[in-house]
Amino acid sequence: MKSNSQQIKLFLVVALSCTSLLVSLTPVLAKPTLSSSPSARGAKTNLAQATAFNQPSLPSGPPPGGRVRGGAKRDGGDACPLPITKTDLTALVPFTEEDNSVINVWGQTTVEHPSWFFYVPYTKDLPYAVEFVLQDQDLKDIYKEAIALPDKAGVIRVSLPTNAPALALNKQYRWFLTVNCDRQENSPPTFVEGVIQRIELKPAALKELQTTEPLKRYAIYAQNGIWYEALTTLAQLRDQNPKNAGLQAEWRNLLSSIRLDDIATEPIVSEKF
Repeated sequence: MKSNSQQIKLFLVVALSCTSLLVSLTPVLAKPTLSSSPSARGAKTNLAQATAFNQPSLPSGPPPGGRVRGGAKRDGGDACPLPITKTDLTALVPFTEEDNSVINVWGQTTVEHPSWFFYVPYTKDLPYAVEFVLQDQDLKDIYKEAIALPDKAGVIRVSLPTNAPALALNKQYRWFLTVNCDRQENSPPTFVEGVIQRIELKPAALKELQTTEPLKRYAIYAQNGIWYEALTTLAQLRDQNPKNAGLQAEWRNLLSSIRLDDIATEPIVSEKF
């Protein structure tokens, strides 16, 4: 009897051990069906980091206001006629809409001579006059440039040249892109406007920018809320790699993140990069 009792105990111990082993293995065996491969996880992580634009809060003082879309005028005047199925003149800049329906169009830069991007639905065969204007905090014009309309509708780049006054640190500047469809200027123009402010990045971010690849630089700018350099860096990468589907997706995601989904698939038609 004693021998049989010991055998029964031994059998129970072995059975329990096997059961415990099966229980412990079950989650391990299930994991591959619940998660993707390491390379896929890495790609998703990189994409999320690159496209997450960290929009900063509005600057102190009076709200910047602005206008991210052209179209109907505040005074009731008609906009420049749009080509069929085309979207309004649009500034590729972050904007917020307050409870009182006030639009604030505002973004940050770190450079003295930044670039702006605009979607322009008008083409050079139209007799429209286009002008870019930059004003200082006293609303004094410090730079004006006549802009040539592109061959086809799309996103254009307007850069502040090196011979123009440099943006000072922590100063706000107001910019306008104006389209006059009446060269005699008897009717109000179509326009977009906003505020840009130059800031200084933290030393750690600056150091990383100096030693990393362009796509990572784009991510650093986006994560630090530096809109103008994030957009310019990504536009340059697209220009250098026009068939890269990943960069095209980055561009679409970035514009969608600031609610400009309808512009996200429009071509970049600027020749200057």
